[in-house]
Formats: sequence, structure tokens, C-alpha cells
Amino acid sequence: MIGSNGRTLGAVAVASLLAGCSATHIDEATKDDYVKYAWVVMGDGGKPVARAATTYGTCPVITVDGGDTRMTLRAAAGTPAQRTTASAAADSKPSAFPLNVCEAAVAADAKEAHVGSRALPLPKAAPQRIVILADTGCRLKKADNAWQSCNDADAWPLAQIAATAAKLRPDLVMHIGDYHYRENACPSDIAGCKDSPWGYGWDTWEADLFKPAAPLLAAAPWIVVRGNHEECARAGQGWFRLLDTQAYSAKRTCDDPANDAAANYTAPYAVPLGSDTQVIVFDSAKAGKAALATNDPQFLTYQDEFRTVAQLAGKAKTTSLFVNHHPILGYAPIAGGAPAGGNAALLSVMQQLNATAYYPAGVSLAIHGHVHDFQAISFASNHPATFVSGNGGDNLDVALPDPFPANLPPAPGVTVDRITHGNTFGFMLMERAGSGWTYKAYTKTGTLMATCALANNRLNCDKAGFLAG
Repeated sequence: MIGSNGRTLGAVAVASLLAGCSATHIDEATKDDYVKYAWVVMGDGGKPVARAATTYGTCPVITVDGGDTRMTLRAAAGTPAQRTTASAAADSKPSAFPLNVCEAAVAADAKEAHVGSRALPLPKAAPQRIVILADTGCRLKKADNAWQSCNDADAWPLAQIAATAAKLRPDLVMHIGDYHYRENACPSDIAGCKDSPWGYGWDTWEADLFKPAAPLLAAAPWIVVRGNHEECARAGQGWFRLLDTQAYSAKRTCDDPANDAAANYTAPYAVPLGSDTQVIVFDSAKAGKAALATNDPQFLTYQDEFRTVAQLAGKAKTTSLFVNHHPILGYAPIAGGAPAGGNAALLSVMQQLNATAYYPAGVSLAIHGHVHDFQAISFASNHPATFVSGNGGDNLDVALPDPFPANLPPAPGVTVDRITHGNTFGFMLMERAGSGWTYKAYTKTGTLMATCALANNRLNCDKAGFLAG
């Protein structure tokens, strides 16, 4: 056998080398120089999937409970041909992904896992603390003349939020969509976003999510929910390579607009939180703002998906939390006007299936993002309590009015009992308390703003009205 220096290796040296070939610490593909990020997402049924982004041509080795396995290639490095995007052609460019994305299924009861020197966070059978956040990227959007100061940690505080939340030692993280916002090039005369990457390739995904959220990606596995910024004409290509939990295939890449009708939708699935609670994940990435006609293809797709939600929510002796990006029984603040109600497209489908109940039986709580504030809403009518947690980094919305207007339902047939709200950057923590859960709202620095307890679909929060930052 010939060594790299051209000299013959001795028998002892050969034996030593062969004995160590499977060890991850000497595997060339597994060196930290090549593996840039490693993380874990939770799939259907709570199955953890380990992912790694690497510049090496071969996938790294993952070591799980002492056993080594070569990760499999999910998406090869490359630059797909330019596709139509939400921006004008002059403000778009091909999405470059210079890293291979590799993955490996991990047993739900695994005790430890490593990719090189990186310890991967693994799920617990009965998680106790779950961080919730959404709408975390930095907005660069020419159509809105919106140029957030991505270079200013106060103006775009995701790194601070991630560090603060990681210190709470969560067992899981739920991101409720909109990871990516850097769509267009920062103008040369705006210092706050000077030299920021833009477009939909890896450089923007790294800047908007992987680098600032690194402490939280290392702290716990993530339940990932798709937002409208991850639909195919926007950051869908990165979504499918990096975060989506289903198998990667040519028709589910967003590379070819001819496949968008399928790739913009994902069947609902459930992730258990112990034996008594589950999260039902719903992909509303392509939901528009207007009610849908019953013969609209989108109506029919969502109708089938809400029927699946009903089946999942019918699980006996299980509390079901429904999570999707667009608020259904929440509010969107409007400067100088009355707040708008929930998403009309989704409500039109839900009303056909469940009249003014909207949700199927079994759903006790709904959690959303999309609106860039915090809302905790309890209803006097028989509707699931609702949280909006869209204050994770992108430009905040104006505050909801306080006192909140009476007799302003988010949808017909719904009666609000009380609402607690605020438009300060922050996140939520869902924490097990006996047989139930408490829900806490924190600022970006970790100051507790409100604590809510859920009982019989009703939220009891220790503060009603506006929450000061």
C-alpha cells in the first residue's frame, strides 16, 4: 500500500489505518472544515431527520449511539436555471447552492448523535420546553421599498433572540414559517443593509437563518412550518433542499415552475409531544388573501388537506395543536384603521367543511406567524384559542389598538373573550405544567411579558391588553 508521500506503509501502519477507517474523527468527508452546518428536523410521526450542509463531494458520517453510518445525499450542490420569481426579472438571479445537503434518519429513541465534532440535538419522548418563533429573516424587498438594517443587531435581532431562547434549554423548537426575506439587492446608498447577500440561494439562507440561529439549531430539533416566503416563486428552492421533511424529488424542488402546482402544497402531518399532545403541521405557503370559489383548484387542494387535519385531530385522548403560517382566527393590524380578520382563503375552505366552527373537533389551540406581532386570543364562542408569534426578527407591524375594539370578530360567528398583544421583538416558550401546558411570551432579551394557561380551549393570561416592550 502506498502512502500519500509515495512511500510504502508498513504492515502495522496499514492495520492501524484500516482499523480506524470507520471512525468519524479521521473520515475526510466528516471533517469540520467541510461540514458547515448540521441540524435536526422532525418529520411525520415525530421521526427525527439529521441534515448536514457540506462542501465536500461525499456525505459525512453520522455516529448514532456509537454506530457509524454514511449520510445520504439529499440535494447535490448546483445552480438551477433561473426561474420566474416574485420579483421582476431584472431584480432576480439564479439560486446558487454550492453545498451538498446530506441527511440520515435517526431512531426516535437514540441517545446521542454526532457529525464530526458536532453533537446533534435529539428529541425527547416527552418534551418539556418548546421555543416558538416565526418571521425571523431580514426584509430586503424592492417592491415595498423595504430595506431593513440587517447589519444592526437591534433592528434585526434574530441572533439575539436565538441566543436568548437557546439559554432556556428547549427540548424542541417550532418555527412557524418565513425564514427568508432577503429577496432583492440592497441599494448602494443604504448603509443598514450594505453588502448583504440577496436572492434565494445558499448565501441568503445562511445569512437569514443558519448563521444567526446557530445556537438554537444546536440546542434542539426543529419542527419546521412553511411560510409564504418559502413558496416556489420565492425561497422554495432552499426550503426543499434544507428544511422540508419529505423526500426530495424533481417535482418537489421548486426548480421548474411547471411543478409549482404540486410543490406549493404539502400534506398535513402530526408530530407527537409525548403521549397526550400532538402538533398538526399545515402548509399554507400559497394561501392568498381572498376567499376561494368552491371549484378553484386551490380550494379543492386545501379541502382535502383539512380533511386530513380532521382525521389527525380525531386521535383519542390527545390534545391537538394546529400550526400554520397564516392566522385563521387572528388579526392583522392596519395603521389608522380597524384590524383585519383571519385569512379569507383558508376560512372559505374551513367554513365549507365545518360551518362557523371552522376547525374540526379535537383542535384545542392554533399557533401562527405571518403577522409581525404577538397575540394571545381566547374566545367566548367555541373556537380554539389562538397565538400569533410573528415577532421573531422581520420588521414589526404597527400595534393593535388598545383597548381592542369590541364586537370585531376575526371571522363570522366568532366571539372574542380577551386578547393580549404586543409588537415587540421576541418569541414564545411552551412549557409543560402537570397534565397541561403554559405559554410564555418573552422579549428578545428574555424579559417575560405574559404567561398564559390553556384549559378547555380557553386561554387565561396574566395580562390583557397591550404588552409594553
